[in-house]
Amino acid sequence: MITVFGKPLRGPSSLTRLVLLLLLSLALMTLDHRGQHLEQIRAALKVVVYPLQVVASIPVVVYQHSREAFATERTLREQNEALTAEHQAILARLQQFEALEAENARLRDMLGSAARVADRALAAELLEVSLEPFSRRIVVTRGTRDGVYVGQPVIDAHGIMGQITEVAPHLATATLITDPSHAIPVLVSRSGLRAVVFGTGNQDTVTVPYLTASADIREGDLLVSSGMGGTFPAGYPVATVTAIETDPNEAFLSISARPAALLNHGKQVLLVWPGQGQTKPLGPTSAKAAP
Repeated sequence: MITVFGKPLRGPSSLTRLVLLLLLSLALMTLDHRGQHLEQIRAALKVVVYPLQVVASIPVVVYQHSREAFATERTLREQNEALTAEHQAILARLQQFEALEAENARLRDMLGSAARVADRALAAELLEVSLEPFSRRIVVTRGTRDGVYVGQPVIDAHGIMGQITEVAPHLATATLITDPSHAIPVLVSRSGLRAVVFGTGNQDTVTVPYLTASADIREGDLLVSSGMGGTFPAGYPVATVTAIETDPNEAFLSISARPAALLNHGKQVLLVWPGQGQTKPLGPTSAKAAP
């Protein structure tokens, strides 16, 4: 209520004020629609209000940038962990590929060597190695179903490894040339001297007994299979003489040799079938059936 000259004057009623505001609003909208008279006022108000809008938006901008930073860091960490795991997996596969490449190279060497001494060769996977003291035997994943027979030669790319002594349908046991029970007739490659190589039970040593001091054999001589008996292919490396000792109290020389085959390397061996000019040895069953 307003007092003028001591007399109170009443202001317009609420309804009157509402009507006046509506009329004013309609007038302003009509002017703005027809002549764009309020555009400059609106632009000026935007200039005045802009700093307030910027200040008001700062918390929102800070929150968004912080969220993006944390999300980016988490994403980068997850990607780094994934790449590290993938790198390890690739390295593991690379090691497997290198091992397979080396195994394939050894197998190619064995097949190339077998072609020189046998009509047929069959690769066999090594399944088991005997753990008995002084026993040098291996079990391979080939058997009678593959044509394997007792007495069959076992070789690698470097020399004779041994021969099959037990056969089952899917497995076979081979006795290595280092086994104490194994013997193989050989020739000294340089001189043609005949001898016999026996196993010692040591994994990398064989012996050549029963040779006298007059025998033409030297350290470094290569001993090859003689082919006598038809069991082993002739002319294939067996061992290299490493030491010759003479004892005045003994009638024979003490001769040690190192097997040519890599008996403790690789996972595969070769089973070979002697050539047509060689005789296949009789197994237990064939021996019984022979007249």
